[in-house]
Amino acid sequence: MSALARKLRLTDYFTLAWGTMVGVGWLVVMDDWLLRGGTLGALLGFAIGGALLFPIGWVYGRLVAAMLDAAGEIAYTAAAFSRPVSFSTGWMMMLAYFIVCPWEAVAVGRIAGYIIPSLDSLEIYRIAGRPVYLPHLIVGLALTALLTTLNYRGIRLSATFQNWTSFGTLALFVVFVALGVSKGSPRNFPPLFTHAPLVSFLLMLQVVPYFMTGFESVSKAAEESTSEFRNQGFLQAIWMAVLIGILFYTIIIAAVAFVAPWHELTGEKFMTAVAFQRAVGSRWIVNIILAAALLSLFKCFNGNFVAASRLLFALGRRGLVDPRAGRIHPEHQTPSTAVLYIGIATAACMLLGDAILVPITEVGSVACAIGWAATCAAYINMGRAGTLPGQLDLSAIEWSIAGFGLLVAIAMLLMKIVPAIPGHFTMYEWLALAIWIALGAISHRRRLARNVEG
Repeated sequence: MSALARKLRLTDYFTLAWGTMVGVGWLVVMDDWLLRGGTLGALLGFAIGGALLFPIGWVYGRLVAAMLDAAGEIAYTAAAFSRPVSFSTGWMMMLAYFIVCPWEAVAVGRIAGYIIPSLDSLEIYRIAGRPVYLPHLIVGLALTALLTTLNYRGIRLSATFQNWTSFGTLALFVVFVALGVSKGSPRNFPPLFTHAPLVSFLLMLQVVPYFMTGFESVSKAAEESTSEFRNQGFLQAIWMAVLIGILFYTIIIAAVAFVAPWHELTGEKFMTAVAFQRAVGSRWIVNIILAAALLSLFKCFNGNFVAASRLLFALGRRGLVDPRAGRIHPEHQTPSTAVLYIGIATAACMLLGDAILVPITEVGSVACAIGWAATCAAYINMGRAGTLPGQLDLSAIEWSIAGFGLLVAIAMLLMKIVPAIPGHFTMYEWLALAIWIALGAISHRRRLARNVEG
């Protein structure tokens, strides 16, 4: 049986994890973050919410090292629970990764339109009252085709692209933050909270899982490490990605609130860029920010594309969906069919525009929380049963870390689905989740029916 190409190093796993995690939310929805929590509420949401993910990252690091399987959560839950639980977990995690792809494809058109205003023209239709422009579609489809081609032809090409865009984003981030904050003032920080402090914090904490999802993407590329790679490197890459992610988000929130009176800019398109432009008094810093945003978008799109295609590949290889998705290209050693499926689905979904995709991105927070909870539960169950590969029993500290990670994941899940908590799911989010679950049920039932007929 053909195997995936083994060409990834520690740096590649870090840029995959961090690059998948950090997209363009810091540019596109900064006003939403600050309106949810205020300056301090938003900062605490990412600082504390991000720190709570370290135990979950630890569990992932241990399981990736013990089970080198591109299936990730599918493999972990299959070793501890039933086949339906394994499929359901993998299907939900694939939503968390996949939905980012059309979102980024739509976002690149919006950013391009901000850089070149003439692109905001040639409206071809509207969805939910929001226009869809032909130039935006062309830009998004072109990027989707590029990333599909890169991932079809080899993981090394994809990883090199990921490295350049990730470190390029970090370099430009340091430049524009350092230049911008020299013109700011602490007087711009208020209001520190937009609601009661606890409510502000909870409203912010609800979206942290979506914007911090990605560190666990390392597990989806576990089969593609070089022969010299040490398994403890998986945990190192995961924890480094979470740490840099926390620092990135908290620094950019603090910087935006410092450089300009943010509460006066919440109605502006791309509030982050407008705040820095007002502080510096020149357009050139906006160009640096937009360049950083484009690089960040490319890497986030690519990282989620890699993770989604590997999960679909794993589902196909295990016979949980169409087995054609589990094929490996004989020359490029990539999950070529799964890559094409994700590319085509991304292109189709981006035709819906950003109005329809917004409710589904909210579901992404719940999807990844389900995957995190299932993974921690699987680790605990294997530890209890003594079936954890390479380890007969768990120490008290290991039990505590995994148990705390499970509680964190469950809490993040409940924050979005319990009606009594502010910011819970609306009808549109429930509808989006129901549609995805129905698609999974239909796909799985068809596969089971074909297995019975065979």
